[in-house]
Amino acid sequence: MKIVVLKTLLVTFILGTWMNASALGPQGLSKASPWLLNQYNRGDQNPIVLIYMKEEADFSLVNQSAIRSERLKVVFNALVKTAQKSQASLLDWLASEKITTRSYYISNLIVADNVSKTQLDAILQRDDVLRVVGNPSLKNRMPFTTFPSLEVPRGPGSNIVRFGAARVWDELKVYGENIIVAGQDTGVQWNHKALKSHYRGWNGVTADHSYSWHDSVHKSVGGISSCGYDLSIPCDDHNHGTHTLGTVVGDDNEGNQIGVAPGAKWIACRNMDDGIGNPEMYTECFQWFMAPWPQNGDAVKDARPELAPHVINNSWGCPKSEGCDGGEFERVLKATRAAGIFVVVSAGNEGSSCSTIKDGPAFHSDLVLSVGAVNHRDDSIASFSSRGPSTFDQKVGPHVTAPGVDVRSAVKNGGYAEYGWSGTSMAGPHVVGLVALLWSADPSLIGKIEETETIIKDKAEVKTSQQTCGGVLGTSRPNNTFGYGIANSYEVIKARFNLK
Repeated sequence: MKIVVLKTLLVTFILGTWMNASALGPQGLSKASPWLLNQYNRGDQNPIVLIYMKEEADFSLVNQSAIRSERLKVVFNALVKTAQKSQASLLDWLASEKITTRSYYISNLIVADNVSKTQLDAILQRDDVLRVVGNPSLKNRMPFTTFPSLEVPRGPGSNIVRFGAARVWDELKVYGENIIVAGQDTGVQWNHKALKSHYRGWNGVTADHSYSWHDSVHKSVGGISSCGYDLSIPCDDHNHGTHTLGTVVGDDNEGNQIGVAPGAKWIACRNMDDGIGNPEMYTECFQWFMAPWPQNGDAVKDARPELAPHVINNSWGCPKSEGCDGGEFERVLKATRAAGIFVVVSAGNEGSSCSTIKDGPAFHSDLVLSVGAVNHRDDSIASFSSRGPSTFDQKVGPHVTAPGVDVRSAVKNGGYAEYGWSGTSMAGPHVVGLVALLWSADPSLIGKIEETETIIKDKAEVKTSQQTCGGVLGTSRPNNTFGYGIANSYEVIKARFNLK
C-alpha cells in the first residue's frame, strides 16, 4: 500500500508541475506517460516522443485457415492502410513544425524528434492521438556466466538431451526443416561455423543479406558498439545474439550440436547498441519481421510479408522502471498473432520473488509464450528466473520452463561458451526450437498459435514448488514458478505423430 501511495504522489507531482506551465487539463495530460512528462520537467525540453494513434487495424477479415503467405499479406495490408490513413493529418502538421519523424505501421506509431513542450501540448490535444510516451535507452540485464561446464563438447549438449531434442532427431527424424526462425537481439556472427549453413541469407556459395538481416540501430543510443551502426552485414557487439540463436539452430557438423532445431533456417534483427535498446528499435525489428525489406529499401514499398519468420525469439525486456510505459508492444503482438507468427519471450531474470514478470513483452500473458529457466541437471528452478503473476495483467506465468543454467552455445569469433551462460535468455531459445520442430513435423499447425501453445503446455513435465504467488499454490498446475512445467520436445512431437 505504501508503494502505491508513493507512486500516486509522484504522478500527482509530475502532473502538477507540468500543469503550472500548460493550458492542458488532466484529461489531455493523461495521454502522456509520467516518465515523459518528468523528462520535460527535468529540463529535457526536446526529447524523442512516441505518438500512438487512436485507430487500430482490424484483423477480423483475416482467414485463420488461409495459406501462410495470404494471411501475412492480409495482416500487412490492414496495418499499412490503417497507419497511412490515420497518420496523414498529424504527419502533415509535424512536417509544418519542421519536426523529423519516422512512421511505423505495425503499432500505428509516429516517432518524432526534438518535440518542444508547446508542440507536445498541441499533440496531446488531438482527438486522433491515443498515447504519447518517451523513448528511453534501456540497458538490458544480460545473462551471466557461472561455474565451468563439465560436459564434453562433442555431440548434443546435456541441455539438448534433457530437453528431448536429440531424441526427436534420432527416433522421429525431425530437425526443423522448412521453418524460419528469427532473433532480435545484440546481432549475430552470421558466419560462425555453427550458424552459417543455417542462415537463410547463405546459399552455400555466396551471401545475400537483403531480406535475412536488418539493423535497427542506426546510430549510437549510449553504447559503444564494436560493430558500428546501420549495418548491412550481420555483426554481434556483445555475444548475446549469437548465443541465443545458437541454442535454436546451432550445429557445426563437427560434433557441436548446440541447437534444438538444426534443420531450420534463421534470420535476425539487431535491436540493441552494445546491450542498450529502446522501444523504437524493438518496434522496428518487429515491423521488419512482419514484412522484411532490403537494406536501404522502403519499409512498405519493398516489403515482402511472405518472407516473414514462423517464430521469433525475444531474449530481452523493456523495463517499466526505466521508462517503458508498458503497452508499447501490445498492438505489435496482436498483429504478429493475427499473422500467425509465434512469439516466444524470456520471462526475465528478476527472481526469486513473486510478481517479477514485470517487463514487456513477457508480461503480455495472452499474446506471447513466456519461458522461465531451470537447471536441467536437477530440474530445479533457477533462482533468478522471474515468477508470476504478471504485473501487467495479473495472470499466471511463466507459461513453461526450459534449460537456462550453464548453457553452452556459440559466441562470436567462432568459439563456444565453454563455461556456459545462465539466464531466461538461454531458456527461451529452447522453446523457439521446439516450435520449429513441431511445425516442421506437422505443417498443418503452422500459424495456429493457440493450438500450438496448448500442445506445448499440455505436454510439459509437471513441476510444483513450495512457493505461493498471487494466491496460486505452488502445487497447482499451472503455478507461478514453473508454469505448466518443463517443456519437452520429444513428448510434444511424439504426441503429434501418435495423432496421425
